[in-house]
Amino acid sequence: MRPDDGGIRIARLSETRLKPYHKGTDQNRGPMAPSETELSRIPFWKHLTPAERAELAAASRIVDVEAGVAVQGSGHGCAGVVFVRAGSLRASMHAESGRQITLFHVEASECCVLAASCVLPMVTFDIVLQSTERSSLLVVEPRTYARIAEANAHVEAFTFRQATERFSDCMWVMQQVLFMSFDTRLAIFLLDESARTGSEALKLTHEQIAQHMGSAREVVTRMLRYFADEGYVRLSRGTVELADKAALRALTVQA
Repeated sequence: MRPDDGGIRIARLSETRLKPYHKGTDQNRGPMAPSETELSRIPFWKHLTPAERAELAAASRIVDVEAGVAVQGSGHGCAGVVFVRAGSLRASMHAESGRQITLFHVEASECCVLAASCVLPMVTFDIVLQSTERSSLLVVEPRTYARIAEANAHVEAFTFRQATERFSDCMWVMQQVLFMSFDTRLAIFLLDESARTGSEALKLTHEQIAQHMGSAREVVTRMLRYFADEGYVRLSRGTVELADKAALRALTVQA
């Protein structure tokens, strides 16, 4: 069974009015050049030569986006290598039918290289990066990044380490889809989301959960109702509250 896309429009980065991340202001702004302090937070910055630092700085920009903006992938082009300053990005795969599945999340202070197919040409599958909340990003232009990575062993090592870690996340999702029952997968998803958001009340609709899991809304609804009948969760409009985490963890042990 295949879920529909719920009528959700994913805005392109170029179509969206870019707003500042800083609270307390309504002034819109476009991409901004990062300061040296911002750039120094990049893990390999200290290993760059003065010329490489200047080149990377000239090719970098800070972009602030609202929730629901597709940063790259699935026809939106390759923005480059994305470092999350604040907020969160969802990495997912999309089928032409509209079916989706979440592969991993990129949180504040993290980086995503795997989605930048223009930097890693050996990656032949398309990953969509979309903001799940108001987010602030540091984006490095792909050709410049690739050129520096080819010349600097520290940048190359960082790039492949990041790609390997994210690919491991993708394989974990594939393992769940191929070898685990749906109740186990749903329990893992709910516990992971609770840990990621720091809340036992998850603000997610059944349709959104289905999109995250690559399933159908009807399947998610049926299993959530079973979980509610067993006392594992409490359901209300747009919210799933984890009522018995121990029982949910017991389901994951059976995997």
